[in-house]
Amino acid sequence: MNKPAEADMDIYSIDKLMHETRQLAARYHQTTGTALPVTGEIARFDAAKALNLQLNNDSSQSYDAIGCGALQDQKILIKGRVLFESSKSNPRIGQINPEQDWGQAVLVLFDDDYQAVEIYLASNDDVQQALTMRTGKKKAGMSVAQFKIISKLVWTIEDGLQSEIWDNHSS
Repeated sequence: MNKPAEADMDIYSIDKLMHETRQLAARYHQTTGTALPVTGEIARFDAAKALNLQLNNDSSQSYDAIGCGALQDQKILIKGRVLFESSKSNPRIGQINPEQDWGQAVLVLFDDDYQAVEIYLASNDDVQQALTMRTGKKKAGMSVAQFKIISKLVWTIEDGLQSEIWDNHSS
């Protein structure tokens, strides 16, 4: 007799599945030199956990999460990028369209093992201004370096939430 899918989630928590996904993706990259397309989902999971976000699973929406706490009710776009030590290129994040319905963009940066090491936060206005100044277009790709310039570092693997930037203890 087959057990329902919900029972399987008792055995394998999302945390455990993400841990296994990170290991598989890292081994795959070490073996083949190419990346598995899982970074976006891992970024969504890590950003939600680190920044107190409620994930939006409706793919027809232009945002990935709704903020709680310090980002209360903000629509959040989540991007992720693995920074492989072996790569010499100028890493880029996927295309961003600031004309869509989101207020803040989060960039989760990962090491070779797909472990989050830093999370940056930028407003829609800052993204739109940077894209327009650089390309003259409102919808375009952006380098990781450019996103870091226009954003605030809000989380690190060493320190968690950055209290001088992000006050998650206020009432």
